[in-house]
Order: sequence, then structure tokens, then C-alpha cells
Amino acid sequence: MPWEQARAIARDSAGRPLARVHRGLSQALGHALAEPLTARTDLPPFDTSAMDGWAVAGPGPWRLLGGGVLAGEQPAPLLPGTAVPLATGAVLPPGATAVLRREHGESATPDGVLHHRSPGPLNPGRDIRPRGQECRTGEPLLPAGTTVTPAVLGLAAATGYDRLAVHRRPTVELLLLGDELLDHGVPREGRVRDALGPLLAPWLRRGGAEVIGARRVADELGPLCAAMRRSLADVVVTTGSTAAGPVDFLHTALAETGARLLVDSVAVRPGHPMLLAELPPTADDRPRLLVGLPGNPLAAVAGTVTLAAPLLGCLGGHRDRTARRVTAAALPGHPGDTRLLPVRLAEGAVVPIAFDGPAMLRGLALADGLAVVPPGGLAAGATTEVLAVPGP
Repeated sequence: MPWEQARAIARDSAGRPLARVHRGLSQALGHALAEPLTARTDLPPFDTSAMDGWAVAGPGPWRLLGGGVLAGEQPAPLLPGTAVPLATGAVLPPGATAVLRREHGESATPDGVLHHRSPGPLNPGRDIRPRGQECRTGEPLLPAGTTVTPAVLGLAAATGYDRLAVHRRPTVELLLLGDELLDHGVPREGRVRDALGPLLAPWLRRGGAEVIGARRVADELGPLCAAMRRSLADVVVTTGSTAAGPVDFLHTALAETGARLLVDSVAVRPGHPMLLAELPPTADDRPRLLVGLPGNPLAAVAGTVTLAAPLLGCLGGHRDRTARRVTAAALPGHPGDTRLLPVRLAEGAVVPIAFDGPAMLRGLALADGLAVVPPGGLAAGATTEVLAVPGP
């Protein structure tokens, strides 16, 4: 199956986004907005000072009043020809026409007169943040489907939200297959460290999932079938057993549990023996899906960005992100398949990184992203889609 078609099937298999829930701001990070975010107040909610200095009324010089205005205080009105000290963010006194920056003013004591000492004029409105400069009450700020980032949380708080309507995160259970895997120490006696457990769980969380478990499953048909039947996750993600080796039981387990294959092998390198299946629903009739990733680390990453990422994004209600297209240096390709190649950004173009074999992770650890290289490769100067590599 062509790579783009496999990604489209993964998106379509999600159906409608998961249910709407309400979360406090501290719990909403990473979810997708289930409804547009609209302003609950004007921002700023009142005229405020953009600088430390003096609120002045009319042209100077000004008679300096005692006291001052701090953020959070309600000031008294100013009469023409008067001024009062105020801090950044403080409410502008009624009658004030401008803010004179502290470095631009000089107070002559003991007569209490404030003079303007900057070379330019002090025009009305100078260094005032007017009410509603950023938004007005009821104004749409962000569309539904926007991922809740720290900046979104800050905006929501600024405009008066305590809770947000978001889509439930899809739950994921990781089933790590392979009797040859070690959980600690260096590889020994023909066995290798499990690299995918530490790699995939945070990657899937960054993709919008709630990872509810990660466990090892023996290379036997019975335990694999039992693990698939018992899982209550929206999406089961398996590693290994997708090919036709002597202990690759995933296809048999899917058949025995009544699953329906949606994608079975994709024309992409690395990672072509990936798969996507629809599992029998849970006892409460909730649909479930399974993403089968190859066991080689970089191949598993290719399966994650091809099938798991678009599936989880749609289940969680996230809007499709516009593809990032970047100018490429010459990028080698596969003769007949799409290639996902670790690349780094250098001098405005993406360049390939060594150590890009299906069992390698060194190139991925150095990469700024994965370039989507069509069959045959790309000449220097062409543009290519670059898939993001999650950061910390």
C-alpha cells in the first residue's frame, strides 16, 4: 500500500473524535479544544501602563501628585496639568492622556514639578495599552481542534477560563514483543536491550495519547491473544512480530481474535511490515484499534509517524497540521518505496544524517526531523515534507 494511502486510512479509521470532557487548566495540556476558545473579557480589561513612569494629563510640565499607582490598585482621576507615578501594568487613572517613561522624566524638587526630557514629543496615547487592544469580549481566539499548549493555557487564563472543553485523550497500551529483549544492563548472550519501551511511551504521549500501560509479552501465540483480548485501551500498539518469521504470531493472533486488517504492509522504508487492524469492541461496545510496529527501532518509528500519529491525532480531535515543507539537499531514495530519512537543518536546507538503517537510532537522536523522500530520491533544491521529531 502506498505511504500516503496508509496514512489516510489511519486518519479515517479514527472516525469521530473521542468524547468531550472538561478539564482544569492544569490538566488540559496536550488535549485538543473541543470548541472554539472565545474571549470572556476584553484584553487588556482596562487601559494600562506599558512602562514604569508617570501617568500625565495634558501637556507638561505637570504638577506631581503624591503617592503612586501600583498594578492592582484603583487610581483617582487626574486633572489637566497633573501627573502621578505608576508601575507597568497599573490601571491608567481617568483623565490621563499618556505615560511618561521614567527615563524620560525629571522631577524638580521641592516644587514637585515633572518635566519631559526626551527629544521626541509625548503624543497622546504614548505607552498606554488601551482596553481591548488584544481582543474584545466574545471574539473568537482559537478554533476547535487546536492543541492545548502552554501558550494556549496562558491565553485561556488571561481571558478568564478556569476549565476548558477538550476531547478525551485516546488511551494506549504498549505490548512489547520479543523474548530476546533485556530491561537493564548491556546486551549479552545474544539478547539486546529494549529500546522501544523507553522511546515509544513519551513519543505517543507527545502525540496526544494517554499511555495506560507498557508490558512485555512472550513470543507465544496464547499470551499474545490473551493480552490483546484483555486490553481496554482505545489503541493497542505492538512492537515486533509483524513479518513472517518463526515466532511472528501477530497476524495469526489478529485472525484468532476476530480482528479486521485495515493496512497490512506499506511501501515505505524503513518499516514496511507495519500494520493497522480493527479489534473486536470492548464489553461496553467501545471500538478498539491496533497498530503493529516492526521490531527494529527506526522501522518502529516509521510505523509510528505513518499509522499511530495520524490515528491518535484524529481520535483526540486535533486539527491536521499543515505539512512543513523544506528545501532539501540531495536526498537518497529507495527505488520503489517512500523513504523516511533522518535529516538535520543546515544553512536553510535539510541534509541526510548517517546511521539511518532500520535497526539504528543514532541518526534519529541527531535529527531535526524525518524527511519524506519519494521513490528514486530528491535532487538538491527540491522541497520535501519533514515530519517532526518530538522534543522533551
